[in-house]
Amino acid sequence: MKPAPFVRHAPKTLDEALKILAEVAPQDGRILAGGQSLVPVMAFRMARPAHLVDINEVAGLDKLAVEDGKLIVGARVRHATFHRPAAPGPLGALLAVVVRNIAHYPIRTRGTMCGSLANADPASEWCLTAATLGAQMVAKSASGERVIAADDFFEGIMSTALAEDELLAEVRLPLLPDGTKFGFNEFSRRAGDFAMSVALAVYEIKDGRIASPRLGVGGAEPHPRRIPEAEAALDGQAPGDMAFRAAAEAAAAAIDPLEDAQTDASYRRDLVRAVVRRALEASL
Repeated sequence: MKPAPFVRHAPKTLDEALKILAEVAPQDGRILAGGQSLVPVMAFRMARPAHLVDINEVAGLDKLAVEDGKLIVGARVRHATFHRPAAPGPLGALLAVVVRNIAHYPIRTRGTMCGSLANADPASEWCLTAATLGAQMVAKSASGERVIAADDFFEGIMSTALAEDELLAEVRLPLLPDGTKFGFNEFSRRAGDFAMSVALAVYEIKDGRIASPRLGVGGAEPHPRRIPEAEAALDGQAPGDMAFRAAAEAAAAAIDPLEDAQTDASYRRDLVRAVVRRALEASL
């Protein structure tokens, strides 16, 4: 199918883009960056925005830099940018592992990290990464700028705290201390499909024990989040099978699982149990 008719706007500056967005947002105006989520639903006419604000020529939104202990990722930065470490230390290595699980290579060459975050699919690898690491989202509109913590940004299935006239201009990811351990694992029916469950574990080792653990789960609930019960099962424990299995059990018990025609609550809990344990094993 073909999309319904729409007007494409091609601003060159951020101020121009925000001004246009303020005008067209009440008419279901949308931001177009990579378009890997928006364009397919438009083709099926599941979305019929009257206006698209194409930000691909907006100066400055391709920013990728380390500032004040954070990696700043602008709204035009593509997934494929992270195939090689884009930040020093463990964060760059972590992003390089995560990105290879996003869809297929052609999609990664066009899609953007900020676009994925704004789309807020429960199974999104970048949404899970942002939630687990405690990222900050910088939302801009014609009325100003605000910084939204990841915990407050994701509100539900494809639902965020962004107002209709706000652009997610950048995301700020905290750098990880040297020596930080991390592990990532996801389960999907076929390579490139949306993950049915996905887990990310990050922690430090101090005196042979796990310290400052962060463990996030996605794809199992309406939005990804850290699982405090699993983190408590890890904190202060020696890294290994006993602690990892305890954390996996805690995560499986803590979630409020999504259900559909093919996946009941029990199966989803089993998936979470498996991906959490495997992510932790990968951290070693």
